[in-house]
Amino acid sequence: MRLLIVEDNHDLATWLARALTQAQYSVDTVHDGEEAEDFLAVADYAAVILDLSLPKLDGMTLLKRIRRAGRKVPVLILTANASLEGRVAGLDSGADDYLAKPFELPELEARLRALIRRGHDLANPEIALGDLTLDTVTRQFSLKGEILSLTPREHSVLEFLMLKAGSTVSKAALSQSVFGLDAEPDPSAIEIYVHRVRRKLEGGAVQIATLRGLGYMLRAG
Repeated sequence: MRLLIVEDNHDLATWLARALTQAQYSVDTVHDGEEAEDFLAVADYAAVILDLSLPKLDGMTLLKRIRRAGRKVPVLILTANASLEGRVAGLDSGADDYLAKPFELPELEARLRALIRRGHDLANPEIALGDLTLDTVTRQFSLKGEILSLTPREHSVLEFLMLKAGSTVSKAALSQSVFGLDAEPDPSAIEIYVHRVRRKLEGGAVQIATLRGLGYMLRAG
């Protein structure tokens, strides 16, 4: 699951990126609106955490451009402006949620999970496919009722496939969701992680199918 943090306070951005990485997200961080626009043009994100007071291109203008471009990525505004007028302006400009600074990390993570669920049209926080279950609150996988032990990268692979279950996912899209833009993975790296996840799903009623020339699909059976 890949997130974009757009925050000009470098210390806050670094702390937040570290915390969300530990929560098994893949995180890209930028510090001005123009750079954020460039990142959004080449990558798909599960959600954007957006500060409004940004250099070069302010957050509100960036948000309006995101929506005018037809991008439906969930956007959580994170700002020191907690006034009613500020919240209304942000929401009316296309934001999905609004959180004032200072904030508590558990609340931020809960709001992100809710945004991501809505972005995938998931009303229930628990997703099931065959005997594989993903609890989107704890972000834990269970197979046949037992917690599935996964490394962070394996978790990212399976989570992305689970949210797209029954649909074809290209190798490029899967790789992009697992590795940040700053990473330079070996072209075969995603195949290695898919292979490892397959082995951990053995004995269950789900499988990762390889569709030659198209990508992968997580399906029951």
